[in-house]
Amino acid sequence: MLRYLIKRLLLIIPTLIGVSIACFLLTRILPGGPIEQAIMRMTSGGQQMHSKTVETKEVERLKKIYGFDKPIHEQYFSWMGKIVVGDFGESFRTFRPVLSEIAERLPISLTFGLTGFLLSYLICIPLGIKKALSHRSIFDTASSVIVYVGYAIPGFALGVLLLVFLGGGSFLNLFPLSGVVSDNFEFLPWYMKILDFLHHMVLPVFCYSIGGYAILTTLMKNSLMEELNKDYIRTALAKGLPYNKVVFRHALRNAFIPILTGLGRLFAIFFAGSILIEKVFSIPGMGLLSFEAMLNRDYPVVLGIIIITTLFNLLGRLISDFSLAVADPRISFE
Repeated sequence: MLRYLIKRLLLIIPTLIGVSIACFLLTRILPGGPIEQAIMRMTSGGQQMHSKTVETKEVERLKKIYGFDKPIHEQYFSWMGKIVVGDFGESFRTFRPVLSEIAERLPISLTFGLTGFLLSYLICIPLGIKKALSHRSIFDTASSVIVYVGYAIPGFALGVLLLVFLGGGSFLNLFPLSGVVSDNFEFLPWYMKILDFLHHMVLPVFCYSIGGYAILTTLMKNSLMEELNKDYIRTALAKGLPYNKVVFRHALRNAFIPILTGLGRLFAIFFAGSILIEKVFSIPGMGLLSFEAMLNRDYPVVLGIIIITTLFNLLGRLISDFSLAVADPRISFE
C-alpha cells in the first residue's frame, strides 16, 4: 500500500508538468493576448499610433512588460521555476499576486461547493435506499419524475426562474437577488450575520447541486438493488437473518462502493461552481474569476487556477481509490 501511494504521488509530478506545458503553449499561441488588448485600449482611448515605428516600439515595450520578449521555452522555465517556490506571478489585469486573487474567491467557492456536495449525499443516499426498497411503488415513480425534471433543467436557467418567482420579480420576495451577504452585513449581530449568509445561500446551493441529484440517487438505488439480487443475500435470508439486518449490514456496505468514487470530489470541490450560476446570482467565486481571467486574457490567473485545480483533482482521485480499498477488502494495490 505504501509503495502504491508513493508511486501515485510521484506520478502527479509528470502529469502536472504535461498539463502546464500544454496550457502555457496555448496562452502563447492563441490570438487576442494581453498585448493586443493593451494596444486596442490605447487606440480606443485616444492614443493613436501614427507610424509603424511607433507601433513597433510600443509592441516591444509591452512584450518586455509582460515577459513575452524571451523565447517561449525560457518563458516557460522562468514561470515554472516560480511556481515550484509558490510564486504564481501577478495578474495582468489587477497587478495583484495570483494567489491573493484566488485566496479571496476560494472561501466562497468552498462554502457553496462543499455545502452542495454534502447536501447531495445526505439527501440522495437515503432517497436512493428508499427507492430501492420500494421499487415500482408510487413513491419510487413520483420521486423519479421529480429528480429527473431537476436534472433536465440547466442550473443557470433554474436560477433565473427562481429569482423571477422567489426573488422579488413578479411574484414572491422571499430570497435576495444577488451577492452572498446584504449591504448592511457589517452592522448585523453575529447570529444575524450567519442567518443572512444562509439566506443568500439557499437558491445558489440548490442550483449548484440539483443536477447531481438524479445521478447520485439512481446510482444508489441501482447499486443496492443489484446487491439485493445476489446469491449471498438470498442465502442470508434463507438462514433466517432479519431483512433489515441483511440490507443495512451486508448489502448496503457493498452498494456504497460505487458511491465512494465521488469522494474524490471533496478536493476538487475547492473550485466547484458554475460560471453561469455565479453570473446569475452575482457570486464572486472561482468560476467567475476563471471566466473574467479568460475574457481579459489574464494568463497568470488562468494558469494558476488550472495548476491548482489539476493538483486537487489528482489528489481527489487518489483519495477515491483508497476509499474503495477500505470499503472493499478484495481491492488490493500490491
